[in-house]
Amino acid sequence: MESRRRRIVATLWIGVAAIMGLTLELGVPTTLEGGLRLFVVVMALFLAVMYLIDPWGIIDRTHSMEGTEQS
Repeated sequence: MESRRRRIVATLWIGVAAIMGLTLELGVPTTLEGGLRLFVVVMALFLAVMYLIDPWGIIDRTHSMEGTEQS
């Protein structure tokens, strides 16, 4: 996956985290619902970092294999 597309996808994940972050209450979540919302924010930020940095080349390897399968 080229760098420009990875930045676009990372920006979308940051947007997801921002929107979900608006629904969080201040402080430590005390309900399951609050905990799940916090989990979604953390996961979206993790995915954004993975797309931006791609530390182990996972994104490039996954997307370079597309289209190489034979029917």
